[in-house]
Amino acid sequence: MVAMAKNKNSTGGAPSQRQLRVGEVIRRRLSELLQRGDIHDPDLERMSITVGEVRCSPDLSIATAYVLPLGGQGQEEALAALRKNRHEIRKQVSKALTIKFAPEIRFAIDDTYDRMDATRRLLADEHVRQDLDD
Repeated sequence: MVAMAKNKNSTGGAPSQRQLRVGEVIRRRLSELLQRGDIHDPDLERMSITVGEVRCSPDLSIATAYVLPLGGQGQEEALAALRKNRHEIRKQVSKALTIKFAPEIRFAIDDTYDRMDATRRLLADEHVRQDLDD
């Protein structure tokens, strides 16, 4: 029986340079589209949405954009508006890419700031402070 080599990313390894590069190009282009109002949807035009990160699958067929509306309010509405316009967004983003096929773009809420706040609260806890001071 011949064992087939697995791509290190299929088992949860670090992303490749290509994944990181493509993700950053998509993040920049998506940010520009949303900032300038190039997606013609009144719901998106009235929202200010930050694109924190874009992660690509190892085969670059799927790109997940982590977004957050300004102030963190209206997260579900922002996701719904982005998902409704995903085809137009994909078409616009693909113009900035030099790869053969444009990835499917999925949207998720960026919880980085929530996790940072939770870490700060944990480190500020008196029991943790006591352990750190020892």
